[in-house]
Amino acid sequence: MALIPPQPGQVIRYAYLWWNEARVGREASTKDRPCGIILTRVAKSGNTIAYVLPITHTPPLNDEDGIEIPAVTKQRLRLDAERSWIITTELNQFTWPGPDLRPAPSGEYLYGYLPERLMRLILDQVKKRARDKQLKTVPRTE
Repeated sequence: MALIPPQPGQVIRYAYLWWNEARVGREASTKDRPCGIILTRVAKSGNTIAYVLPITHTPPLNDEDGIEIPAVTKQRLRLDAERSWIITTELNQFTWPGPDLRPAPSGEYLYGYLPERLMRLILDQVKKRARDKQLKTVPRTE
């Protein structure tokens, strides 16, 4: 699996751990899924930290909790044809590449990139959650 540096907008295959699973003590994900990288930063240690949002077929309870991914974008990313949402209420934080990065069906971990316009909408929702102190973060182990 050839690794390129993580960038906001990339859609990767990742063993995402939901906040409600982590809250009850789970440390491992039950499912690998596509996730969108929303932010990266370089830690004092020099390691790159990636922040990812989950992509799911389950619609969010409220429109403000996620954004539907357009069918044309899903097709370009070679994801399935079912409706999907990128959830903006929680995220996983991990040191890149980390043990939870997984190969997609193509054999690569990277599906592709979200369009810039969609990324702006996603980032706006995530920023609002963070400002309102409603963004749930699950730090993952290395």
